[in-house]
Amino acid sequence: MFPIDYECEGQLSVFDYFEAPYKIRKPIRLIELFAGVGSQAMALKAIGANFEHWKVVEFDKYAIASYNAIHGTNFPATDVTQVHGSDLEIVDVDSFTYLLTYSFPCTDLSVAGRMQGMEEGSGTRSSLLWEVRRLLDECENLPQVLVMENVPQVHGSQNMPSFQRWLNYLESKGYTTYWQDMNAKDYGVAQSRNRTIVVSFLGGGTFRFPKPYKLEKVMNDYLEEKVDEKYYLTSEKAKILIDKLIIGGKILTDRQTDRQTIELSLDTKPITESRAIMAREDRGISHISGQGNGVCEISRIHNGQATPKYSGI
Repeated sequence: MFPIDYECEGQLSVFDYFEAPYKIRKPIRLIELFAGVGSQAMALKAIGANFEHWKVVEFDKYAIASYNAIHGTNFPATDVTQVHGSDLEIVDVDSFTYLLTYSFPCTDLSVAGRMQGMEEGSGTRSSLLWEVRRLLDECENLPQVLVMENVPQVHGSQNMPSFQRWLNYLESKGYTTYWQDMNAKDYGVAQSRNRTIVVSFLGGGTFRFPKPYKLEKVMNDYLEEKVDEKYYLTSEKAKILIDKLIIGGKILTDRQTDRQTIELSLDTKPITESRAIMAREDRGISHISGQGNGVCEISRIHNGQATPKYSGI
């Protein structure tokens, strides 16, 4: 389908009568910096966008291997510090919309990380944001749309000076920028994942973030019907924790349910939404208990007795 108007419906205000909402009417050439496994490309696929994987920059060899496997591409691992503006090949801006994503590492911003900030010249992984500025400065033609996702600490008190400096820079390059904190659970996903979304458009045009809507899914909706035994944690630590949960009445063993979604923490309780899900969930019960998520599955496998098993989610 082409052309497609990529805009948020139902978000018009009186100001939109003075300046039209931004619309993308040309095929998209997607440039992903800090691409990871390409979640932002997945989002474009999900909405039926007319796009091609134009350039992908990802340093981690495992992440880029996953990216290629998921998207059917063949991009090499690439260090953003070694990329130049000309490498992005933003050439035919009259025929294509170049959309650049730059969700730089949150390692030094998040509470779970070292919180060393993103100040330019600090040498932190989060300071790689300023490599994006270098790339944009080197571009003969600028990408028409920029999108960034990061943890809310990106505009926290410690990082606000750098964040504001970044916004000022974008304005100096001719971008109109909108940003807002958004939680996944407010948009149909049973995960409490609060993130800051920054969207920038070259030139004018208004934009409205979509309004939240009622969550209709729970964590159990994402579970596979059958899971191979090798994915269960069967260590003594896991058994001790599960036994404590049963004794404390946190896990039912009367077959009222086969799968129970619980929060594994000091105050263990049933939950319907997950916290942030880590890339690795195979580091043992202590790690996952500290993280605070878990799914318990009850199975009759030994002489007809209900035997609890644990699987991370």
